Amino acid sequence: MRLIPLGGPGLRQQLGQGLFTRVAGPDGPRNRARIHGTPGPRWFGPERPIRRVHGDASMFIGGLSALLLQSLHPHAMAAVAAHSGYRGDPWGRLQRTSTFLATTTFGTVEHAQEACAQVRAVHERVRGRTPDGDPYHAADPHLLGWVHAAEVDSFLRAHQRFGTAPLSDEGCDGYIADTARIAAELGVLDPPRDRAELTRLLDAYRPELRASPQAREAARFLLLNPPVPLAARLPYGVLAANAVSLLPDWAARELRLPRLPLVDEWCVRPLGQAVTSAVRWAMAPSRPAAASTAS
Repeated sequence: MRLIPLGGPGLRQQLGQGLFTRVAGPDGPRNRARIHGTPGPRWFGPERPIRRVHGDASMFIGGLSALLLQSLHPHAMAAVAAHSGYRGDPWGRLQRTSTFLATTTFGTVEHAQEACAQVRAVHERVRGRTPDGDPYHAADPHLLGWVHAAEVDSFLRAHQRFGTAPLSDEGCDGYIADTARIAAELGVLDPPRDRAELTRLLDAYRPELRASPQAREAARFLLLNPPVPLAARLPYGVLAANAVSLLPDWAARELRLPRLPLVDEWCVRPLGQAVTSAVRWAMAPSRPAAASTAS
């Protein structure tokens, strides 16, 4: 029987594979080979900031924070509650989102365009009314603009706080410009291309934003009743606490999520750094030199 040494490559491989399967799904290996192995031009070269941000473990925190922030637009939240299956199939939704991000960030132009076309087709079908009776349509460019702005802001905040190599000021503007290319392909009109434009856009949406009962229910699901195994509850709780700490103050108040500045600074953030580093370690590619060992 083979023993896996604590902290050794065997443990790392097991943890990394478990995380990858959760995030990428059963088709993850095939999708990864297709995304990274297909020859052809890409939207973004290896030097582009979007690759650094979307390829970093800080996305685990940024993604959770983005979901919380996005939920504050009642039309967006109503569409998610009625059509996304986030309760019945939360892992499937995560896997579809992560595959889309990987395809548009690292894949060929052809594959990225196909992925965007698929999302546009889904959005076109998503229509309904909020509990207050207001109509919504997921393909509405104004609504898409909010979803994009909240996502980009959250991903960038997380990377600058927890990323292995935070971006320079120029790099932050470059990241926002990179994401604008994807946003435009999805139907966003005139997406922001630097931090100043992003800030102005977020401020412009502020009067439309509030925590509906659906948004608070989604926050409880994500933060208090996550669909994760018991053994993963503690590290998930650390990621969730840091996702809350990333939110703008007004957003945390809307969702009734308590925050204590000193606790955030001296406890929540250091734990977030530790868990993010552990995720990064677990998911790092194995070195060829460490290939086979005796059983």
